[in-house]
Amino acid sequence: MTSMTVNGKPVRFLLEPDTPLLWALRDAANLTGTKYGCGEGDCGACMVHVDGEALRSCLITIAEAEGRFITTIEGLSRDRSHPVQQAMVAEQAIQCGYCTPGIVMAASALLAKNGSPSEAEIKAAIPNLCRCGVYPRLVRSIQRAGRVARRQEIISAAPAPGISASDAAREIPALSDPSEN
Repeated sequence: MTSMTVNGKPVRFLLEPDTPLLWALRDAANLTGTKYGCGEGDCGACMVHVDGEALRSCLITIAEAEGRFITTIEGLSRDRSHPVQQAMVAEQAIQCGYCTPGIVMAASALLAKNGSPSEAEIKAAIPNLCRCGVYPRLVRSIQRAGRVARRQEIISAAPAPGISASDAAREIPALSDPSEN
């Protein structure tokens, strides 16, 4: 039995100790925001925070995660209010979305250490692969998220999950209420 804290809650996994953390999170804890991409640590789709560090969950076993604090995309912000999430939407740095959770986790770990990273520092800290090629927008979004975190800028973000379509259309004029179409 392996114990750790996942998204602020104590968790025990009754899995083999050499099980990759990725599979424990996805299959046992049903935290499917952490994506399987390559299984070899190359793509970064499975990035999570382990004791505040961005790590690829396909490369760490649950035995290695024993007693540690794990944060997944679900635990970063339940209402999409994290500055990185807001800035990625605002800068249109999301295409298909598959790589997005891993990028958000890597970027949020970077900004926790360096609130005003340079383009070179961002490129060095974000090893994630994105088939859609959002890299220039990604750099802008991380720099913008830093400004938001430093309270130098405010983003009018998309409405939080669970909002009705008509309320969302009132809050964000560019959205339309599907019931009116």
